[in-house]
Amino acid sequence: MAVKSFHPPQRILMGPGPSDVSPRVLGALARPTIGHLDPMFVSLMDEMKELLKYAFQTKNELTMPVSAPGSAGMETCFVNLIEPGDKVIVCQNGVFGGRMKENVERCGGIAVMVQDDWGRAVDPQKVEDALKANSDAKVVAFVHAETSTGAMSDAKTLTALAHKYGCLVIVDAVTSLAGSPLKVDEWEIDAIYSGTQKCLSCTPGLSPVSFSTRALEKIKNRKHKVQSWFMDLNLVMSYWGGSAKRAYHHTAPINALYGLHESLVMLQEEGLENSWARHTKNHLALRAGLEAMGLKFVVPESERLPQLNAISIPDGVDDAAVRSTLLNDYQLEIGAGLGVMAGKVWRFGLMGYASNQSNILICLGALDDVLGRLKAPVQHGVAVAAAQKVLAG
Repeated sequence: MAVKSFHPPQRILMGPGPSDVSPRVLGALARPTIGHLDPMFVSLMDEMKELLKYAFQTKNELTMPVSAPGSAGMETCFVNLIEPGDKVIVCQNGVFGGRMKENVERCGGIAVMVQDDWGRAVDPQKVEDALKANSDAKVVAFVHAETSTGAMSDAKTLTALAHKYGCLVIVDAVTSLAGSPLKVDEWEIDAIYSGTQKCLSCTPGLSPVSFSTRALEKIKNRKHKVQSWFMDLNLVMSYWGGSAKRAYHHTAPINALYGLHESLVMLQEEGLENSWARHTKNHLALRAGLEAMGLKFVVPESERLPQLNAISIPDGVDDAAVRSTLLNDYQLEIGAGLGVMAGKVWRFGLMGYASNQSNILICLGALDDVLGRLKAPVQHGVAVAAAQKVLAG
């Protein structure tokens, strides 16, 4: 069989990620490849660190992109900060808290679980109760923006609680970075990881991370060798460090980093606060349209993530049929539910370049049409107008 070049269709990506990639980023990916120790590339690395510091709102010197997806950023935080026998308070209110637990255990740590209902924020009182009951805990880990449910937890409060009881903090900000207020230094977060394919308008495959001086002290004074050679920051720092002379650690994904650099330049041009405001305004327009149809949000308004909207599927409606029809007839992708929410919710992403007025109106119009064809119990012909009213206001 003669395999030909792959030419993907042009989709509108409004699921939980990846989100639409800016044409500027796609153009950056196609620029000429140079060596990963080329002086020009080292200059780009330095610029990228500064741009990421802006995105994270931090002065942490160890702020960089891990050369792998957000899951590797998560693992980088855990393998460097958790040693065998360490007790870790892990907050779970969705799928990704469960992945944190898995990381703790694979590092030889002991996970003490704080469970909250899926679709709700992490309860600070439960966290404090766990800290009181486990005075030997070393770390608290939680998801700031739970992608599986669309719930946002109070990272500032949870971090302050952890520090009150002498713990370091690991925060998952895969879906919140550049989409919701996130202030690493002001909130004194110790270790944080994100992904490039959500609100940064970039391709999947890189994971921005940042570590405080407190976290660095822990990493430099470990009793055990980091279990992952590739993610051992004691080694990686020699490549991403501040000195002009860089030691070879791995061959960085050069063109992918061109793309991330361009996306961060775009974020700087828009302004971080303006990006947060855009995501919120577009969420309010999408919400108006969905609620006009009679669709219900899973997450209470005060705990809701603007860029990831989880909606209960109406009774009698075939989840997969709706999603496949949207994809085939409208080239529009929305997300299915995960874990206990599989088959119960749709997840609408409004992230990065995909968070725009055109996508909102196309999505609402397409959903109205498809649900109408399936005789779903919703209000028809009202969603687009409801969203337009918010956008105009």
